[in-house]
Parts: sequence; C-alpha cells; structure tokens
Amino acid sequence: MMSNTMSAFDKITLRTRHGDTAEMVAYGAHVTSWRTANCVEQLYLSPRNAFSAGAAIRGGVPIIFPQFNLEGHLPRHGFARTVHWQPEIVDATHMAFVLRDDTHTRNIWPQAFNARYEIALGHNQLTLTLQIDNLGDAAMTFTSALHTYLQVGDIQQARIDGFSGVTYRDSAASGAMRIETDPQVRINGEVDRIYLSTPDVLTLHDGPQRQLQLHQTGFNDTVVWNPGADKCAALKDMPADDYQYMLCIEAARVGQPITLQPGQRWCGIQMLKLQE
Repeated sequence: MMSNTMSAFDKITLRTRHGDTAEMVAYGAHVTSWRTANCVEQLYLSPRNAFSAGAAIRGGVPIIFPQFNLEGHLPRHGFARTVHWQPEIVDATHMAFVLRDDTHTRNIWPQAFNARYEIALGHNQLTLTLQIDNLGDAAMTFTSALHTYLQVGDIQQARIDGFSGVTYRDSAASGAMRIETDPQVRINGEVDRIYLSTPDVLTLHDGPQRQLQLHQTGFNDTVVWNPGADKCAALKDMPADDYQYMLCIEAARVGQPITLQPGQRWCGIQMLKLQE
C-alpha cells in the first residue's frame, strides 16, 4: 500500500499467488528485488548502497534515460535513475511509475516528455515496459537501457546463448568493433560490450541448474557488463568480491538513437523468465 507520506525510498512490494515477489522504490522507479516462486533472488543489489538523494542505486534495474553512459553531453546515464517517479498501483502484481519533465529535468535536457514505466510480476516472470512520449513541439532524440543486474552463483560458470555472429562494440578495449565468434559468451575478467542488433531472445545459463530467458522488444541492442576484479575493487558502492556474483545483461537502444517527432511514442520491453 502507498500513503501520502511515502518517501522515495519506501519499499513497494508486488506478490503473486505462487509466492513470487518484486520490490521497488519510487526513487528512479527502481526495481530492487525479484524473487521467483522458489524464493530465490534473481537480481543483484549491492549491500553498500546508501539510498540517498542524488546517488544512483547500484544493482537491481536502473532506468537509463535519456542518455546511455557518457555518449552525449548529459550526466552519465541521464537523470531518470536519480529522480523521484510518481507511483501508481494497478493491482497486486502490476505497478506503474510516471515521470514528467519539470524544471529540474529541463535544466539538464530541454525536452517536454512523459515517461511511463510498468512492472508486471508473473509466475517466475518479470516484465518491464518503458514508454516515452514526446510532448514537445520539436523532435527529440535519446538513448535508453534497462541496466539489469542479474545475480549469479559464480561468474566463472555463467554463459550467455544468442550472440554468435553479432557485432559488438568492446568498451573495455577502447571501443573496438568485433564480431562474436563464441556460441556461448563467458565472462573472463572485465567485460563491457554493446552488442548491436541482437536477437529478441537470449538465455543466461547460471551453472547447471538455472536458466533465465531474456526477451526484449523495442530495445535493439544488448549491453553485457561485469567490472572484473580490479574495477570492482575501485567501486565505493560495491564489495570488492561481488563481481563474482553479478552480471548485467541490459536491454538497450544505443547504436541507433531513438528520434520521436512531436506526439510520437516509443516503447521498449524486457521480459525475464526463469525456465522451469
């Protein structure tokens, strides 16, 4: 339930009749937890988060909008992840957050927009939908991603199906363009790749037991990121060894930015499903 005195960091919980749960806060419309019916946490959330205004939350699902990383003149990853969204409860398993442009956002990015983010919790399934409307009288261009941090048992055992033959930008190698030749992507050291024009369905294998399917629509690209030992140790908001237990597989729109004419709408969806 929500109250009129609810703060940006108060936890909101969705629950299915099967026992799946999802937790989120209005700050950044940030999903911080997703437990499937077997009570296993599927997302990674750093225990060193301060949960303070102006600071991004490390882990869960940060919303990247209207700029990915530093690929433009805006702050890193834009502003959506560090502002308060207006929450709307639809029912016990559905939640929506709304963000409208205001003085703060227009000082960073002078565009009139409406963003709506919907979280739908199902049996062993989580669907995240980001919708952007151009409310202005001129075209607007942006990039976006759902920066999904997945929890893994051991990064050395994790592998991803679906990238074979796909071109990617290797950000850990000064942006070199490469073609993925491995049928399964494994994580060895720092990995920071933007896979371009990726398949609609990918599969994460986390050891011999867990398989997680990732479906995406509207997001043409996929970012795969793990900081590796050295860069993780340099992060103040994450334990030095936690790179071993997380992997970001992000539904993204980076290679070809989105341009909306006045009155137009864009929608991007990422659906995560645990295979039984």
